[in-house]
Amino acid sequence: MDSLVRVRGLTKIYRLDGQQTTALNDVSLDIAPGEFTAIAGPSGSGKSTLLHLIGGLDHPTAGEVWLEGERIDRLDHNRLAELRLRSFGFVFQAYNLIPVLSAVENAAFVLELRGVPRAERERRARRALADLGIGDLWRRRPNQLSGGQQQRVAVARALAAEPKVILADEPTANLDGTTGIALIDEMKHLNREHGVTFVVATHDPRLLERVNRIVYLEDGRIVHDEARAP
Repeated sequence: MDSLVRVRGLTKIYRLDGQQTTALNDVSLDIAPGEFTAIAGPSGSGKSTLLHLIGGLDHPTAGEVWLEGERIDRLDHNRLAELRLRSFGFVFQAYNLIPVLSAVENAAFVLELRGVPRAERERRARRALADLGIGDLWRRRPNQLSGGQQQRVAVARALAAEPKVILADEPTANLDGTTGIALIDEMKHLNREHGVTFVVATHDPRLLERVNRIVYLEDGRIVHDEARAP
């Protein structure tokens, strides 16, 4: 199967006050359509950096990032912003919801940026919320939702946009055990039943038990790449 995401020789070096830190060092990997892949490793191993580079949120010091045969690390600012809007869904640890918008408005926000008509974006956003078990909370604002419900809205926002791949950075880090497992199971359901491709940076063992593949990072390098039974 052709790769959806292809990374070759990816290196990221941060320089500050005359010091340099190598966050990633010559990383290469391929992500196939429909994979549920975890990027694992200790704090500071480069997990978040790798996600940010795959999603075009940062630029590599060296190496290449490809999406469906298009090299994206060379794109200009405008083309890269357009690609992020249409091809990637992002789920962050901090939720990043807009406080004055309802759950359905937050879930529809990327679609609004794309210019999707209101009725269509609301339909898709409400469907995504329903798929994540919070369809009845569509009118509530973030301050009326629990942490787990806010994270589900964040996943729904990514899902409603129907991206090529969803990149999630420690999506269960701020959730209690029961809520975290419920979110993981819902993400796994979306992967199995709808073919949604997930790449998730995590150290959560509950999530690592449920993925198809674990890529282990240590000191910015891949030290192990383990395929798991579906």
